[in-house]
Amino acid sequence: MLVLAVCAVLLSGCAARTVTADREPVAERQVRVTTTTTMITDAVHRIGGDRVQVTGLMGPGVDPHLFKASARDVRLLRDADLILYGGLGLEGKMGDLLADLAARQPTAAVTDGIPHTALLTHPGSPEPDPHVWFDVALWEDCARTIADRLSALDPQHADVYRVNLDSYLAELTGLDAEVRERIAAVPPGQRLLVTSHDAFAYFGRRYGIEVAAIQGISTAAEATTADVERVAELLASRRVPAAFIETSVPRQTVDALLAATAERGFRASIGGELYTDSAGEPGTPEGTYTGMVRKNAELIASALGAPGREG
Repeated sequence: MLVLAVCAVLLSGCAARTVTADREPVAERQVRVTTTTTMITDAVHRIGGDRVQVTGLMGPGVDPHLFKASARDVRLLRDADLILYGGLGLEGKMGDLLADLAARQPTAAVTDGIPHTALLTHPGSPEPDPHVWFDVALWEDCARTIADRLSALDPQHADVYRVNLDSYLAELTGLDAEVRERIAAVPPGQRLLVTSHDAFAYFGRRYGIEVAAIQGISTAAEATTADVERVAELLASRRVPAAFIETSVPRQTVDALLAATAERGFRASIGGELYTDSAGEPGTPEGTYTGMVRKNAELIASALGAPGREG
């Protein structure tokens, strides 16, 4: 009985210090966080600061819907103190792996804190739309979840995460207002955002612009000729000047769309390349979440006829 009591004390002490057999206590080193998408990686850097060592599995231009984890990726996930991913089916081919890891180590979807009533659903899709980051207010919910998870794992530094979170939220509030103002400058008759796949439904709802996509919410579903013709008719009838390609999706479907639109007697152009399922290159403004959203808003507004910014 004495041996059992001692073991119980030792085990409880280890749990309280958040330590495993082969690691120092988390409070005495950086927290190892492995993330999936670039947007999550950036947010963890912002909220965790010097307290975290972040490893992102997906780089710029990588499509999370189609991403398959390599043996190296699996090792990085298993070595993490905390795994953070998008959820809602975003990392489609990693679903079983993430579920298995969640039973073994701290793992969370950053979308867990979003109220279910705020999520959008699409006909034929078993999951809600995962592209929540295009509604900046919903991304604030994701940021809070990240801070909560870090604080739970590393409670001795919870104040650090709270200060960093508050700073990040203030920046996001400003970004939200900036995007709303820029999209509002587009002439009402031209507020139609046409893209390759349906990643901008939250953006459209939040910022007051209609959205039409050739593919569904996952790039795993191929576009059909009927899809192209449907969107071409909308583009031509509304005489919207531009459609957009995406950094993480091949442009062939949009090229086919513009050809089909021209056959209807109206010529639209490529309005620019939008960041959708990943941010830009590290070290560039677009390599951050705020930078990619800001760049997208400017491209959309400019291509659809909004006056240029003053100054």
